[in-house]
Amino acid sequence: MTDERSTDCCSKAGAREGTFDLAILGGGSAAFSAARRASDLGARVAMVNEGAIGGTCVNVGCVPSKTLIRAAENHHQHGVSRFRGLKAEPGRLDLAELVREKDELVASLQQAKYTDVLADLSNVHFVSGRGRLVGTQEIEVAGQRFRADRILIAAGTRPARPSIPGLSDPRIWDSTQALEATAVPERTIVLGGRYIALELGQMFARLGSRVTLVQRSAQILPDEDGDLALALAEYLGREGVQVLTGRQLVSVSCQGDAFRVEVGSHGEPMALEADAVIAALGRTPNTEGIGLAEIGVELGDAGTIAVGEDLQTNVPGVYAAGDVIGEPAYVYAAAYEGGLAAENALGGPATARDYTAIPWVVFTDPQVAGVGLNERQASLAGIEVDVSVLPLDQVPRALAARDTRGFVKLLRARGEDRLVGARALAPEGGEQIMEASLMIRFGLPISEVARHFHPYLTQGEAMKLAALGLDRDVKTLSCCAS
Repeated sequence: MTDERSTDCCSKAGAREGTFDLAILGGGSAAFSAARRASDLGARVAMVNEGAIGGTCVNVGCVPSKTLIRAAENHHQHGVSRFRGLKAEPGRLDLAELVREKDELVASLQQAKYTDVLADLSNVHFVSGRGRLVGTQEIEVAGQRFRADRILIAAGTRPARPSIPGLSDPRIWDSTQALEATAVPERTIVLGGRYIALELGQMFARLGSRVTLVQRSAQILPDEDGDLALALAEYLGREGVQVLTGRQLVSVSCQGDAFRVEVGSHGEPMALEADAVIAALGRTPNTEGIGLAEIGVELGDAGTIAVGEDLQTNVPGVYAAGDVIGEPAYVYAAAYEGGLAAENALGGPATARDYTAIPWVVFTDPQVAGVGLNERQASLAGIEVDVSVLPLDQVPRALAARDTRGFVKLLRARGEDRLVGARALAPEGGEQIMEASLMIRFGLPISEVARHFHPYLTQGEAMKLAALGLDRDVKTLSCCAS
């Protein structure tokens, strides 16, 4: 394949002759990882993508949300002092300028991590446009067709809009639109109780909005243990976020400049009003209109693409990776899947995907981070566990910082020296969870971690103390004791 960069692969003789080894539908993390791995293997690759390259994470997800969340945290800290000797003074807010800064960051990372990377992949041919499968080895883009021996679907997802009366109103923000807001609403209702809803809800509250969070389940983070969910809800409540759980969304309407949200609880209706509504009710895979049904690709109940452990669909030679196949919907999981799918598609020994010890983080403050099983999941799996719950008021770093919100929880398989799960509800808890992830991934004995050196007055020391807590009362230990 020629090294010339072009957005019209179909104009090339090589494309008409079907010379591509792999064609990728998508331009996000999974697609780029697949393209790079395929390129390393010497394959000729066509990447077909509609819109901005980089996918959800860099454009409308991880990068823009985390920079605005940090900005909101800084603004919040101006008005809150945990030290008696420091006077808190409210900061001045210019949300429009923060959004401009966010957009600059997105543009720079999109250029450095996607556009420039693509330019270096000489045997990857980029095609700008909406691709559609017209056969198991043929793709159509803007009326022109080309062939490839193998195809990878990495089309990503978009914010979901469930069929609820009024929810399709374009004035209701999804997560993408919420990150473009240049003024802070006086009152905001956030629909949902998982990570996107929680992150955006706290962010807007810290920017000055009166936030009400409405969740259908009996608790926020419904897949997690109740102690963690209840503690996080309490911390959000202290910041003025009203958390309503067990509330079924009935309808949304707009009356003048205000929204009216009707919810039900045990048959009792409730009406809420706000100046802005954010729908954070999950994401929908981009599987419509790309020819999957026409070639017989099997879809799951939620519209995700069903794949085997090797990431191949039920149609031989057609693979899928990234958020379009469902959980775990993390950008680093997508990158892993893309590279693995490319390897499997290009003829190497089929390798099964392995999510052992994959860590995750919810970027609230305190953060929620986890790896492996929680207590509920362990019970369902029939695994008996010993549990250590270490309150952060037993961690010297937290005491020195005057911030003891949260805890670290470790689950050990009963009768074994083996970690099966960990959770951290803590400021920067995401920085703590990697040690637990490595413990599970490589079978490190918990007793060895408890004996190992951990720098004093670090957040990481919480893992050592929690490991010690499985067999003794850490309140009886002196500083740095083991």
